[in-house]
Amino acid sequence: MAFDRRAQKKLYSEDELYEYAVGALARRMRTVAELKRLLRARVEADTEYGQTLVELIIRRLKDNGYLNDSQYAAYFSALRRDNQKFGRRRIATDLKVKGVHSDLIDKAVNAAFEGVSEEKQARDFLRRKRLAKPRDQKETARIFRQLARAGFSTKAIFSILKKWDVDDEILSHLEDEPDLSGT
Repeated sequence: MAFDRRAQKKLYSEDELYEYAVGALARRMRTVAELKRLLRARVEADTEYGQTLVELIIRRLKDNGYLNDSQYAAYFSALRRDNQKFGRRRIATDLKVKGVHSDLIDKAVNAAFEGVSEEKQARDFLRRKRLAKPRDQKETARIFRQLARAGFSTKAIFSILKKWDVDDEILSHLEDEPDLSGT
């Protein structure tokens, strides 16, 4: 008879689950939603006891200052802005995927980009990716799509491309492309 790991799921006590959660937070910052996903995998989340236990652990972590989505969003936004040179939309999308509430996302992203020029940020992104002035329509479209995926507005992208003296005909073709940035 084969050994089935799923049949013998370890049941965690409150203290063991709390220690596991603290260890997970020690390895890296997490949102409430991410931590809940981790904890639910350790308990029988479909039972009332499991749900209550997860909520109790989350409450303890918040009360002790170990878990705070607004601090996470602010830190994440600044890190992605400075290190990856991403735009507002990309950072907001990434935070939404991580389960941060939209009000917290708006506050964190607005605070992170206060006084930051979107065009300068896009130029920094291009430098980081080692992208130079495009030579043809194909390269122009590739740069346009990369900047859109990185979270920059079409206004900032077109401003950069116009300063690179990209042909107006190519720019008019790009205006017809589906907007990946959300505008």
